[in-house]
Amino acid sequence: MLILFIAYLGGVLTILSPCILPVLPFVFARADRPFRSHGLPMLAGMALAFAAIATLAAVGGGWVVTLNQYGRYAAIALLAGFGLTLLFPALADRLSRPLVALGLRLSDAPAAVGSPLLLGVGTGLLWAPCAGPILGLILTGAALNGASVGTSLLLLAYAAGACTSLAAALLFGGRLFALMKHSLHTGEWLRRAAGAAVLVGVGAIALGLDTGLLARLSVGTTSELEQALVEKVRMPAPVPAIDAGGLVPTALREPSPARTLGIEGSLPSLAGATEWINSPPLTAEGLRGKVVLVDFWTYSCINCLRTLPYLRAWAEKYRDAGLVVLGVHAPEFAFEKRSANVHRAVRELGVGFPVAVDNDFALWRGFGNRYWPAFYFVDAQGRIRHHQFGEGDYAQAEQVLQQLLAEAGQANLPSTLVAPQGQGVQAAPGSAPVLSGETYLGYAQAQGFAVPGGLVRDRAQAYPGAATLRTNQWALAGEWTAEPERIVARGANGRIAYRFHARDLHLVLGPAADGRPVRFRVRVDGQPPLADHGADTDAQGEGVVDAQKLYQLVRQAAPGPDRLFEIEFLDAGAQAYAFTFG
Repeated sequence: MLILFIAYLGGVLTILSPCILPVLPFVFARADRPFRSHGLPMLAGMALAFAAIATLAAVGGGWVVTLNQYGRYAAIALLAGFGLTLLFPALADRLSRPLVALGLRLSDAPAAVGSPLLLGVGTGLLWAPCAGPILGLILTGAALNGASVGTSLLLLAYAAGACTSLAAALLFGGRLFALMKHSLHTGEWLRRAAGAAVLVGVGAIALGLDTGLLARLSVGTTSELEQALVEKVRMPAPVPAIDAGGLVPTALREPSPARTLGIEGSLPSLAGATEWINSPPLTAEGLRGKVVLVDFWTYSCINCLRTLPYLRAWAEKYRDAGLVVLGVHAPEFAFEKRSANVHRAVRELGVGFPVAVDNDFALWRGFGNRYWPAFYFVDAQGRIRHHQFGEGDYAQAEQVLQQLLAEAGQANLPSTLVAPQGQGVQAAPGSAPVLSGETYLGYAQAQGFAVPGGLVRDRAQAYPGAATLRTNQWALAGEWTAEPERIVARGANGRIAYRFHARDLHLVLGPAADGRPVRFRVRVDGQPPLADHGADTDAQGEGVVDAQKLYQLVRQAAPGPDRLFEIEFLDAGAQAYAFTFG
């Protein structure tokens, strides 16, 4: 209700925006007629038309954010159209002219509710592109969080607020319009600037830039008071806000809290999951009476993979005592949204507990989560009692589970703690400090690229490699195309080199776009890895990329000095996303 009120108040303040001035003549044209039979229906029509058009814009934004393969170009065109109507007022006038003309003709007919209502609908089409920061916030929040009934209610509240101020103008005369008329020229240029900003935002989405940036942009032209309201209700973006390394390093985990467990909130709704694996859809209400461990993970995240042996062990050990382990799969890369990929990963990783697929980040937002992996401990009354971010602290996590189960009335719980031994990518990290951090290869977040001139964006480019690399620098050789979240080898024998300092090296890879496997060869300091080979290579460094996932390419017996890693793809089409270490 508070957010609805603030949206309403933001709408009230819309009349102070210079860009609302072109709408006012339509409003004051009805000032000489009875307010109840003419002014009120017209304002209602404006509110309904505005809410419908703005909802359509929000839905279009949602298409762009949530769909990676289908409908993307249509959605981008839709948003670009809204931006163009801001940039070119004549275009907006041309698009809305038929309906406005219909309303004007009807306004000359005998007095009836339908006539001013249709005039209001037409006027609303002109008003919809004229928005301040509150409206921009609602629209970008809807695009990032997904359009919904709640979004439409917020838009309707905003529209009702604007109609309230316009109604006051109708009742108390047209002097306000006369006072503000000199600002029309300024308002036109501000409107065009807002349209340019919208088109820049569309370009950013089309290029795959972080959509969270859009929620931080304001294209409004209203008063400082309205902007202050924006700061009070700013919606969080669903794109994960992660640390510089992308994950929670083990060495930087939160300190262990005291064993006295407080109450951190209630288990949010699980209705936003787009799919369920290993279970029918679960609900917060249906889980009452159970102790629930919620794990946010994604299948290409090395830190998440190394928690799986413990999650499986806890799910098995405490199932009969009333524990439910619930995995929430929130994707980092676009390929992790594909249902077939997630099902394959769950099967190959041996995940037998329920998994909620959170492609729209609805559950992520419900928990206010920010990290992979993240554990939330929920008691039998549905209250969140504890959380842990990052891998590790497994003994403390199990003791919390035992305490919550005991509170739920479970007696004779085993006092021993599990000690599973993960294999391959699920094996525990080394004890020595890791001096190399997660490194993204797509140009949106790339760091440490050592080739002069940097990455060439979105077109094929032949790279010469690098004669020398410093620690945590990397280079390309051969022909590659750099995209926002990945690089793609355009021919055979494309190579990536990276100088790293860690025990293990992993690389998130994918096969060719048509699914054809890609063979590769790994070298460490110019030689086959032999005993230091990873789970996805043999001693000679040979391997095959046959799925989009994380590959363990180097696993040394013990950490040592800096090593030079090189991988050569023997076939064209290899996709490379990010290095991670352990």
